Amino acid sequence: MTETNDPIQTSDIPAASDVPAAAEGQQQERRGGGGGGQRGDRDRRGGGGGRGRDNRRGQERDSEWQERVVQIRRVSKTVKGGKKMSFRAIVVVGNERGQVGVGVGKAGDVIGAVRKGVADGKKHLVKVPLTRTSSIPTISNGRDGAASVLIRPAAPGTGVIAGGSIRTVLELAGIKNVLAKRLGSKTPLNNARAAMVALEALRTHKETAKERGISLEQIYS
Repeated sequence: MTETNDPIQTSDIPAASDVPAAAEGQQQERRGGGGGGQRGDRDRRGGGGGRGRDNRRGQERDSEWQERVVQIRRVSKTVKGGKKMSFRAIVVVGNERGQVGVGVGKAGDVIGAVRKGVADGKKHLVKVPLTRTSSIPTISNGRDGAASVLIRPAAPGTGVIAGGSIRTVLELAGIKNVLAKRLGSKTPLNNARAAMVALEALRTHKETAKERGISLEQIYS
């Protein structure tokens, strides 16, 4: 597969508000005949309350997650009839409360690639232990392919000292004070996955003491 760095025009992406929802609703009312009034009366009397609560819960769950697109590239695959063009999107998903994931999606259009990347990121979530100062408990090192990432805790007020896709992963994980250094490859996908490996390897002092079979006081001494 050959990747090209062709720029993506964001103005070509249709907005959700452009979909004629009103016309679709009118067509559904015409198909339903006169039963729409009865259904509306039942909903007003409270018959559709359960469905409304389920929708609200689903919207609240979706609003907890934030999505950031790290990179969109147009890629081509050589097939028997020529070249097949598609788009690849790297998306980072997180709730800023200790859960973050990196996903990759490929589709014939940009919107479909981003949607697949979000779904893939939610399938590969990692839980990150956070301290009271919104930092990490210990130093950690992650590696993926030719990329290597070193992250270490920082004092309150330091901020997120990182760049590229590593910064996006750390911010969506909810880490606010951390130092990170990229070692090796500059590829955004490898760096993001290396940061995920480093975050997944983190352990709290209590978990470390339990694994080693010693008391928590011995860890701090």
